[in-house]
Amino acid sequence: MTGAPARLLAWLAVMATLLTACTPAVDLTEPGAGQPVASQSALPTAADLEAVPSTSAIQTPVSPQPAPPLAAPPPAPPAVPQAFALNLYQDGDFVPQYTFDWCVAASIQMAHNLIDDTRGGIWASSTQQSELWEMARARSSNSFNGANPRGWAQVLTEVGMGPYAVVSVATYEDTLQTAARAIAETGRPVGLVMWSGRHAWVMSGFESMGDPAQFPEFQVTGIRVLDPLFPHGSGQWGPSPEPNSLLTPEQLAVQFVVREPRRWSADLPTGYLLVLPVAA
Repeated sequence: MTGAPARLLAWLAVMATLLTACTPAVDLTEPGAGQPVASQSALPTAADLEAVPSTSAIQTPVSPQPAPPLAAPPPAPPAVPQAFALNLYQDGDFVPQYTFDWCVAASIQMAHNLIDDTRGGIWASSTQQSELWEMARARSSNSFNGANPRGWAQVLTEVGMGPYAVVSVATYEDTLQTAARAIAETGRPVGLVMWSGRHAWVMSGFESMGDPAQFPEFQVTGIRVLDPLFPHGSGQWGPSPEPNSLLTPEQLAVQFVVREPRRWSADLPTGYLLVLPVAA
């Protein structure tokens, strides 16, 4: 062969090789061989439609229900009574009785001093005590020529410390609660009718378990007292406590006893007598 035909044959062999490399290999034995491949935009097949849930199978969204109301918090535990104390006494409030008969008048003077926190004028003179005694006697019916609790209460009211009233309480515990509550509510002292009706003391304060303003029932544990007969006392009833003494209920009960009815108090029931401050 000449050089030209040889070059032509070599060129044809190269072209055949290139054409073979560019032809895609297709396995005619596989299913769907040679078939066009569906693109993503092709219509869904019947199998695809079966996979889609029908309209009747789609549940309608349910509107959210309102949340149930919150449960009420548990009630607070009841308050526990705590120690409480109230005392109206200040130095200088005590006044002695200048005779063995003038206990009511001296108690009226001490009541004034306990109420007057300005300390503008202490009531303590014997002359004034005599005048107060006469006022109380004049207002005490059937008093055996003395002053009784009704005259005591009326004078306290008339001279500007009232109103006061005489009350009889049947039980000792209720009497102490009544007296303590009156002091707490009015800021004024209570008169104690001592020795079964023969003597007068002033209750100027108290200690208790529980504040009377918060607890209807509370326990009085101590009583502040002023005995105008101090320092003498009584051979029958016992010594007079020092001014502003804090007595236990048991100590006070030695001299503070039930007042049996007598002529001037026949309309009062048997019990413990108090000259009690009343809220105006």
